[in-house]
Amino acid sequence: MTERSVAQRGRPRSEKARLAILAATTEVLLERGLAGTSMDAVAGRAGVGKATIYRWWPTKEALALEALYHSWAVAVPDEPDTGSLRGDLAALLLPWTRRLRTQPYGRIVAAFITEAQTNSEFEKEYHARFVRPRREQARAAIGRAAVRGEIPADTNVELTLDLLYGPLYHRLLHRHAPLSDRFVTDVVDAVLRAIGPERPAVMLGARGDHNRVRTP
Repeated sequence: MTERSVAQRGRPRSEKARLAILAATTEVLLERGLAGTSMDAVAGRAGVGKATIYRWWPTKEALALEALYHSWAVAVPDEPDTGSLRGDLAALLLPWTRRLRTQPYGRIVAAFITEAQTNSEFEKEYHARFVRPRREQARAAIGRAAVRGEIPADTNVELTLDLLYGPLYHRLLHRHAPLSDRFVTDVVDAVLRAIGPERPAVMLGARGDHNRVRTP
């Protein structure tokens, strides 16, 4: 048996172990939160040794980030292109928020945010694994919409992304109201109205005719 064939046979086992570790980490995170998660608990749940985990992830925080990234990535298709910005955003946000509703993800996200405030290395990983992937998918949809002429070419993309995701994280973290499908579509519609093509301001005249509003 050649060295190459041994390596090829070894890869599936490594991938299987990696996926088992990520799945176990997500389970432990949801049950115990970030503070209660340990490499020992994950190793026991995944049926692997701690050395295997440390070979790929130096800290439990790094492991937690990748586990959640992987868990959320499978819920959303890669850059859905429905032909409209509203359709694209709904295709991105609805599966993701439905997944968020099924488990107590809010406390995990809150723990990540807290850790990122005091740990600069974790903050970099948090942005790379957690913040940017969501924004990049929506950024691509906004870019396509600008090319199609749905929205102005000079749309402030960063502000638009904040307007989209800000309300969703607000409800996820504070839990003052449900993160429902209706709320998600209302947010999308509100953002689209805010960034859509400008229309001339009008007022309804006494006879029902529309006239431009004159500014003093």
